[in-house]
This record gives sequence, structure tokens and C-alpha cells, in this order.
Amino acid sequence: MRRTRAGLAHLLFAAAFAAAVSAAFAQNFPAGKQIEMTVMFGAGSAADVTARTLAEGMSKVLATPVVAVNYPGSGGAAGYQHVAQQRPDGFSIVWNSNSISTNYHAGILPFDFHAFDAVARASIEIPVLAVRADTPWHSLKELLDYAKANRAKLRVGNSGVGSHTHLAASALFAAAEADEIEVPFGQAQAVVNLLAGRIDATVQLPAAVVAHVKDGDLRVLAVLGSRRAPVFPDVPTAEELGYPVALDMWRGVAAPRGTPRPVIACLEEAVRRTVESAEFATAGEAVGFTPAFLPADKFGKLIASDDVRLGNVMADLGLKKR
Repeated sequence: MRRTRAGLAHLLFAAAFAAAVSAAFAQNFPAGKQIEMTVMFGAGSAADVTARTLAEGMSKVLATPVVAVNYPGSGGAAGYQHVAQQRPDGFSIVWNSNSISTNYHAGILPFDFHAFDAVARASIEIPVLAVRADTPWHSLKELLDYAKANRAKLRVGNSGVGSHTHLAASALFAAAEADEIEVPFGQAQAVVNLLAGRIDATVQLPAAVVAHVKDGDLRVLAVLGSRRAPVFPDVPTAEELGYPVALDMWRGVAAPRGTPRPVIACLEEAVRRTVESAEFATAGEAVGFTPAFLPADKFGKLIASDDVRLGNVMADLGLKKR
């Protein structure tokens, strides 16, 4: 009995000591030490542009460098694997998105969202379908009619097998009962190949195409999200046009599983203050993302529910591998 009590007392002391150490660590966090934010896609991509805007704001709030580091490969899987292997101390975080689920269910990533602790959601981006401005398609219906009349001839580029843009494109053509050839690209090459005429259309996030639309080289036919894209307010959603496709892309920050809660709270506050700033809103208007803060607890619930939804959609499309 004494041994049992002694063992329990030891456990309680150890837990209290660990909590005290964690609190003391968090109180000093980040103590001027650089924080690395892993971005899973290349420089200039939609993910990169938004991440760097967020990192700059967080650096000001925390009074310490938050550096966005590109770690591309395998549709985002390489970046997730890199961060999952880092110490859970708050100094290595990942700029995550729905891709954590699409990569896992596509069989590309060996673990799911449970490998990370949610910190905060920062933004929402909405996939769009774009074509070259010199094509004869001026509406989504015209493009889909062509795809139906020319089975498996329309070449549609996406950001990689299992990517969110791959899923959105597949969902659209399945809803329209039209055939297309999905062409996966990496490192923002879909838009380059569209401009060069090697593919006929692409599904991308607004940041990847907005400059080319403004220059008159590309035309956006539809938005594949739950709302119109702020940067393309006159372009209707697929749902408005009769196709039940609404696949918003959320982005946020996560940390390796086991990161101390006080550290998570510190990072969350830095994200909140940045996302609610005028500078972040201005960047969103220019690039095409919507500031959309969610705290850690609500963000975690969103990730979990979205994982189930995306898994079901991918299963329906024959894209789910696990």
C-alpha cells in the first residue's frame, strides 16, 4: 500500500514538475530564437505568397524571426514528413492545408492529421478553373459541352496527384458527367504549360492565375468553392451554374504532435493578431485569399471533420487509396 501511494505521489510530482517546466518554457518562448515555417510548395506559389505574408506579421508580433522555408515535393508530403520529425517545441511549424488529408487518402503520406497539433487557421482560398484567353470557351457550360462531345480529349492541369486542385477538378467533371484527362504538375508548372498551350485548362488557386488574368492571357470560367472568389467577384461558382462542387482550401499553422499547450497558445495569438491586421487583409485582396482566423480548438475540429468529408469525396471519385 505504501509503495502504491509512493508510486502515485511520484507520478503526481513528475506531472507537476513537467507542467511547471512547460509553463516556464512557454513563458520565455520564443526568447528571440528563430521559428521555421515549412511551406510545402515552391517560391511564388499560392501557398508561398500567403505564408510569407503571415510569417512577416508573426515576426512582428513575437519580436523574433519567423522564416518561411520552402520544402516542396510529392504534393506536400515531403514538407509534412519533414516537420513531423522535428522536436515538438514550437520552433518548427508547418503551413498546412486540406492537403494533409488529400495526401493521406491518396496513399502519398504515411500518416494523417493526427501527427500534428492545430495552432490556428489563417485563410481560405477557393479553386478556380482557368483557360487561355484565346480559346473559344467563354463559359463553364461551353467548356463542359466540349468535353462531353470530345471524350477524353480535354487536358486539365492540376498541382499534382492527390492535390486539392486535382480533387476539385475531378469532382467538377464527375458532377458534369464529362470526361477529361487530368495532367498533374509540380511547382506551379500547370499555369506555365497552360500558357504554352500544352494543356487546355487548369484548376488552380487564385494567386497562381490572378496576374495572368489581369494581363489578359487567361480567363476564369468558374469558381469551385462555396463562395465567389473576392479577386474574381464577377465569376460564378460551379454551384450557381448547377454543379454541386464546393471545395474551399483552408490554410493554417500546425506543429508536431506534443507541442506544449502554452507554446501553441503563444503561436495562436501571433496568428490571430496577424490575420486580423490591415496588412493581411490588403494582401488577401491582392493575391486572392480571404483572412479567416480560427483558434486552435476550433481549427482542430475543422481539420478532423474535413478529413472525413474529403475521404468520402475521394472514395466516390475512385481516388482514395487508404
